[in-house]
Amino acid sequence: MAPPLKVLALNGTLKTSKGDQASSTDRMIGLLMAGFARHGISGETIRLADHQILPGVTSDEGPDDAWPAIREKILAADILIAGTPVWMGQPSSVIKRALERMDAFISEKDSEGRMPSYGKIAAVAVVGNEDGAHHVSAELFQALNDVGFSIAPNAVSYWVGQAMGSTDFRNLDEIPGTVASAAKMVVETTVHLARLLRDNPYPSVK
Repeated sequence: MAPPLKVLALNGTLKTSKGDQASSTDRMIGLLMAGFARHGISGETIRLADHQILPGVTSDEGPDDAWPAIREKILAADILIAGTPVWMGQPSSVIKRALERMDAFISEKDSEGRMPSYGKIAAVAVVGNEDGAHHVSAELFQALNDVGFSIAPNAVSYWVGQAMGSTDFRNLDEIPGTVASAAKMVVETTVHLARLLRDNPYPSVK
C-alpha cells in the first residue's frame, strides 16, 4: 500500500506570526488544508515572513539562510500550495523570493534530466482587496511550472473584495459558496494528479 500523500503550504503574507497577526492568506490555505484532510492527507503551513530567506537563486546562500530547511520540506511533500495576497496587482515579494530560490531546481537535474520537483503538484491560493487574482495565479503557475511542478486543472482558489475596500477575507463571517466550491475543485484535481504521478513517475527527459 502506497504511503499517504503529504502537502506543504507556503504562506506568502507580508505579516509575520508575531503578535498573532491574522492572515487572510492563511485562512484560504486553511480551507484547502481542510479539504486535503478529508482525503487523509496531512501537512503543514510555513509562514515565509517568519524566516530569514536570503536573496539568490541557489539552494543554499550561506550562513543564516533559512531556505535549505524549507527546501527540504518542499521536496519531502507531494503537493505544494503557493499562497499569496495581491499587492499592487502582483504576487507578494515574499512568495516571489521563494520562487526565485526554487530556480535552483533547473540546475539540479538527476541523471535522467528531471528536476527534483518532477512528479510534485502545485496549486495556488490568492486573496486581496483589489482586482488581479487571475494575473497573480498566472504568474505563479508559470513560475512553478518553470521549476518543474505539474499543475492540475483549475488549480487556484481565490477571493478578492471590492476594489479599494476595507473588508479582508479573514473578516468574512462565512466562506462564500463559490470560494468553497473552487477550493474543493483544487483539492480534488490536485490529489488525483498527485496520486497518478506518484504511481507513474515521469520518464527520462534526456
